[in-house]
Amino acid sequence: MSEKILFLTGKLAERQLKRILSSMKPEFRYKINQIGVNVAALMSENIIMRRLDKEQNADRIIVPGKFRGDLKKLSRYFNIPVERGPDDISHLPDYFGLKKPDNELLEYECEIFAEIVDAADMSIRKIIQVAKDYKNQGANVIDLGCMPDTKFDHLEDTIKALKCNGFKVSVDSANSEELIRGANSGADFILSVNEKNLNILDEVKSVPVVIPSKPGDLKSLERTIKKLEINKRAFFADPILDPIHYGFSESIMRYIKLRKNYPKINIFMGTGNLTELTDSDSAGVNATLMGLVSELSIDAVLVVQVSGHCKNSIRETDAARKIMHFSKQNKRLPFRIDNSLMGMAERKPSRKSKKEIKEIKSFIKDKNFRIYVGEDGINIFNSETHLVKIDPFDFYDKLKVENDASHAFYLGVELARAQIAWQLGKNYDQDNELKWGVASKVKKVSLKKRPKLKSTQKK
Repeated sequence: MSEKILFLTGKLAERQLKRILSSMKPEFRYKINQIGVNVAALMSENIIMRRLDKEQNADRIIVPGKFRGDLKKLSRYFNIPVERGPDDISHLPDYFGLKKPDNELLEYECEIFAEIVDAADMSIRKIIQVAKDYKNQGANVIDLGCMPDTKFDHLEDTIKALKCNGFKVSVDSANSEELIRGANSGADFILSVNEKNLNILDEVKSVPVVIPSKPGDLKSLERTIKKLEINKRAFFADPILDPIHYGFSESIMRYIKLRKNYPKINIFMGTGNLTELTDSDSAGVNATLMGLVSELSIDAVLVVQVSGHCKNSIRETDAARKIMHFSKQNKRLPFRIDNSLMGMAERKPSRKSKKEIKEIKSFIKDKNFRIYVGEDGINIFNSETHLVKIDPFDFYDKLKVENDASHAFYLGVELARAQIAWQLGKNYDQDNELKWGVASKVKKVSLKKRPKLKSTQKK
């Protein structure tokens, strides 16, 4: 027999919930219980337990995503699982669709080397500070970028300080002497080494990242690989990813060929030639690159975030490697797994139809303003007024809040958020910040408690 689900909802969402479930034609049986409050946010555990019989003919209960309360307490009371549905009721079909991670995505295959590009000009204290920040963003190895014609007199002390703080360290230099100094000070990795300076490996124990002797020369890289394999030396091989229109597609072919010829070696890829040298939001670039990394089982990437448009590249790469790993393990597309890289737009922006907004307004009996982004623009309404516009300034004269500074400020903030959501194709949810994926710090919210009053709500 198919599963039976009890959906709890408020007055404003009841009709929409009925329509959505009917259109889904689900395999499960269901029942809808309108609990007697206008909106889901007003539900509480006590209201639910008072208004719902303890004995329920259901296999599980689904409450609205915005419900604030203790699900475990309700599950114990009804003796069946109680869970939250999606925040937006229109996403209910997705909720019952593809498998999603049970918890936060944590597993990955590829290590992240995060480069501090101007380490030679930084104090040790500053380098440690940056390294801690990079580690929090997802870095596994801190890469010290050495600069041509710039002395790195404190290289040894820097490496020792990083190692004392628990970091894995790589030294990135075109100068063989600096590589030897770094390796002898305890660096775990050195990059880059090629046929011409391969002899330095006789003096050090660090794991090298080896590259072609000249751009695009895969044969020289393969000769180096064979020598290292004969000597049973651990290494990473990097054919070098080139910028667009400077050998980009050919460089991808080198990675493909290298993996095909050497299925078991560790391969390394630097992503900065694409992220830093392309005028594009970096999230999509990093997602695509990590898809390639996942397909080719590339073992480590070097990430830089120098340009302003790449300031979140480490976070993006970290999110992308976890999404791609989950996709690969579950043999499915990297689609509807996690929204961390959906910063600028939603896959399916939630927009209320005119009919839905008219239904919601018909329940409103007070003068508090509700704001929705609809198919026709930004809708703001209460029991007396209903306006539809785009620019927040176009609403002001008609809202009659000129003598209420805190209310005017609040509406200005909310309408500005709604305008951004409308323009970019993002979701808008009144009283909540817009979601920007890894580009913004997510505030932890307890769904067991009511939200605190904002400054404009305090008397």
